[in-house]
Amino acid sequence: MSEKIDHTQLCQWLNAVANQRDKQAFTHLFEFFAPKILRISRGKFPNESQASEVVQETMSNVWRKAHLFDENKGAATTWVYTVMRNVTFDSLRKIKGNQEDNLSDDIWPLAENAVTNDESFDDHLGKRQLLSVIEKLPETQQQVVKGFYFMEMSQEQLAVHLNLPLGTIKSRLRLAIAKLKLQLGDNHD
Repeated sequence: MSEKIDHTQLCQWLNAVANQRDKQAFTHLFEFFAPKILRISRGKFPNESQASEVVQETMSNVWRKAHLFDENKGAATTWVYTVMRNVTFDSLRKIKGNQEDNLSDDIWPLAENAVTNDESFDDHLGKRQLLSVIEKLPETQQQVVKGFYFMEMSQEQLAVHLNLPLGTIKSRLRLAIAKLKLQLGDNHD
């Protein structure tokens, strides 16, 4: 892209993404913003993969949320950089909250037993009982439990898939497991 890009062009591309899901317009936005976002992210994150993740997540959010852009309220660059700022804050919180990853060690034996305890899953009635108890959980907790245990997604993958902070995923999983233990009793890990 050798010609100079102006505010009007950026707005047109964002509107094309919002209204027509125009992939070519998104490609232009990506080519314009990705190098700038990467340069900014490199100053905030210790490694290249984290900086690249901010670019990917920001541009994914631009694709998904383009309909929220209103050129009457501000510049396209301001809107995209606000999206980037939010992604950056979430990523920094994730890094600072890595102590929460210890929670996954507490959950791991539960996941391991759920997968390796053939008796509980060979028993059709036991599986049916487990599923019926899961169905009683709030929808948000059901999504996390099913994604983690049945779809075998990591907590990080669930956070991206559900567009939620990692800490929220961990909290929902912890609460759901506590509720499942209450419902099923101590003999079901």
